Amino acid sequence: MRHISMTPFGRQPVTAGLLATRALAEAPAPAATADKWALLRDLTQARKAIGVSDRDLAVLSALLSFHPGKDLADDDGLIVFPSNRSLSDRAHGMPESTLRRHIAALCRAGLILRRDSPNGKRYATRDCSGALDRAYGFDLRPLLVRSAEISDAARQARQDALRRHRLREMTVIRLRDAAKLLVWASENDLGDCADGLEAIAGMQKQLRRKLDLDSLQRLADCAARLLARIHDHLPRKTEDMSGNDSQNERHHQNSNTEPLESESCKEQNDSDLPGSDETPPMPLEIVLKATPDIRDYTSGDIRSWRDLVRVAAFVSPMLGITPDAWRQACQEMGAAAAATTLACILQRSGSIARPGGYLRHLTDKAANKAFSPGPMVMALLRADNRLAA
Repeated sequence: MRHISMTPFGRQPVTAGLLATRALAEAPAPAATADKWALLRDLTQARKAIGVSDRDLAVLSALLSFHPGKDLADDDGLIVFPSNRSLSDRAHGMPESTLRRHIAALCRAGLILRRDSPNGKRYATRDCSGALDRAYGFDLRPLLVRSAEISDAARQARQDALRRHRLREMTVIRLRDAAKLLVWASENDLGDCADGLEAIAGMQKQLRRKLDLDSLQRLADCAARLLARIHDHLPRKTEDMSGNDSQNERHHQNSNTEPLESESCKEQNDSDLPGSDETPPMPLEIVLKATPDIRDYTSGDIRSWRDLVRVAAFVSPMLGITPDAWRQACQEMGAAAAATTLACILQRSGSIARPGGYLRHLTDKAANKAFSPGPMVMALLRADNRLAA
């Protein structure tokens, strides 16, 4: 009675994984034959799902080359028995120690089986007629048994690769549109775009990495939201910008008599500040309670962050703050935080000798994520409470 060993030669013990793989190898094959090279191509595409590396598959390719013919058939001819030297030659001179490591990986992945002889060597015996009777080596039958699974995994891998390609394309186009729209908005004094451009640069940097499907989907969604916010901030109707060089100085009709040097920090919406996702440092009411002097520089009331940013831009030249220093503060801190900081400086103007230099110092700290106007506001509130007491 013929018996095929299910245990490994030598000191290698029997494990649950080994028994599970043996059971898989004895299972009925879904098809009588399978193209071995087509299976190898599918495995190359689905290697991550199967759990093997490209080097593992290089060794599998060498093993398959010892199987005669193109198709794997469900018979006794699926055991190959190359020597280590022959296998190394077909694996382009791979060292034997490396071969053993990759063969073990193929066995763990359930793609091949060891059929060890009594002495652990690989060979075949022949019967009296000269035909192959028994073979000891590597059994390729698991490939035939799992052919449908491998094909499905490869199909899913191709679909995922196509989806990643489409998502990457879409993200690149959205980021390009967002960047060019922000540059156009900045050139036409429609808002401070530094934060938005910085966010786009960060996303473009992430795109240079090899992202998985979920990460790429999150990045695409983030780019879509950013582009939508930019569209929301753009004017619904734009005047014709296609004039010649003599028309570049456009006429602005504005009843607001406040200066326009720092309009790059103005807001486009009461709830959304300039930049990508800027969040006000604290409630506006707290800032105004701590810095009541800022109210003296506007004829109306300060009802929104946009109002505070506009008044701060108006006050900044009076404190000796240059337009460049104010723009830099808006870029590094965000418009709301810059306006809050300026209101605090105005409130303490009697004790600050050089407000412009002080603002630049705070801007440098903000660039290194080492400054927030919150403590300044709270210090003014505590001082006011002490005076009231």
